[in-house]
This record gives sequence, structure tokens and C-alpha cells, in this order.
Amino acid sequence: MSDSPLLSLNNISFGYTGSPLLFDGLDFTLTEGEQTGIHAPNGSGKTTLLRLAMGLEKAQSGTVLFQGSPVDSAQALHHLRCTVGFVLQNSDEQLFSSTVLEDVAFGPLNLGLKPQEARDRALETLESIGMAALAERPIHQLSGGEKKLVSIATVLSMRPKALLLDEPTTFLDEKSRGRIIRLLQEMGIGRVIVSHDRDFLRQTTVSLVTIKDGRIAPCSL
Repeated sequence: MSDSPLLSLNNISFGYTGSPLLFDGLDFTLTEGEQTGIHAPNGSGKTTLLRLAMGLEKAQSGTVLFQGSPVDSAQALHHLRCTVGFVLQNSDEQLFSSTVLEDVAFGPLNLGLKPQEARDRALETLESIGMAALAERPIHQLSGGEKKLVSIATVLSMRPKALLLDEPTTFLDEKSRGRIIRLLQEMGIGRVIVSHDRDFLRQTTVSLVTIKDGRIAPCSL
């Protein structure tokens, strides 16, 4: 594990058109293997922070660095997204193929794996999270909890160095919530988890921060 930043947002200022700034001089850093939770009020910019980190929003000022280099080109952005997995809050926005296996194999195909290699990687990933039996299941037949687990599988199949997860327990029952907790506890890779569920963060992260006055501030677990 390296102590150097895997991903960092430096002196970020950002606001949506016609609205006050959400962030004003925000700094945030994730080192490899670090497990950080973000717990903050609605409207404070938790999801926006993840979207800025992944290049889905562009800051008015400041820089996003991945492994020490600016994310300022299509190539740099592609490298970031192949190395850091982003699990969206709404699984229906992440899953778009006909079956579970096709969705989980999509990322490896984009990495350049051959179709059979991508299929094998997808099956291996589903097996690792206890979802192999659903490989041929149509996406529309999955429960909310199953969709969330498959969403996580779609990024795990790319063998990321870190995960960004946006409200991973939203609308889940206790059984599905427990499965995701166990899965994250067994994973050694770094992660940033945005969640309103403080107990979930206590079980799945090591440190906790909040967003106050447009900047990252410490917060106790």
C-alpha cells in the first residue's frame, strides 16, 4: 500500500448554474487502501464530490489529480475510470444490458479483454460475491438488493484499485444491506462511501469526514 494519493481534489470551487457555490476551496485526498466515509446533510454536495472526482462534473476552479497527474485529457479520464470504480446511487442508471452476465462483462470488454476472457472474468466476479446463480437472469427480474450487488460486480470485474459508492444502502432491506456490509468488509481495496447511514459507515469505513461551509471537515465515527 502506498502513502501517496491515488486520487485528490485540490482547491476545488464548484456550483451549479444559478446557484451558490457548493464547494469553495475544497480539498479531498484518497490514498491507496484508505477507507473513508462521507456523512453530511442533504444538499451539501456529497454526490457532486464523487461526480467531480470521476470527471462527470467540471469544477469552476481547482484540479483533480489521479496518481499525481492532472485528469485533463480523455486518455487520463479513461485511465482513471478503469482504475477507480464508481457505484451509482440508482442501480437502474448503471445496469443497461439484458442479463447480469452481460452487464458484468461489459467493463472487462472495455479494458480490451477478448469476449471469452471477459465472460470468465464476469463469472469469477459473480462467484466471488455469491451471485453466480443469477448470471443469466434478466436485469429487470432482479430485486433492489440484487441490482445493487450486480452494480458493485460491474466495477469489481474491472479489478479497480478503489471504489466510490454513492448511498449504497438506499431502499435496501436489512438482508441486502447486510450482504453489502459483509462484501465490503471482505474487500481490501480503498473506498469512499457517501451515506446517510452512520451505522453502515461505522462497519465499512475506517475514517469519517463531513462537508461544512463548502469544504471537507473531520467527523467522528
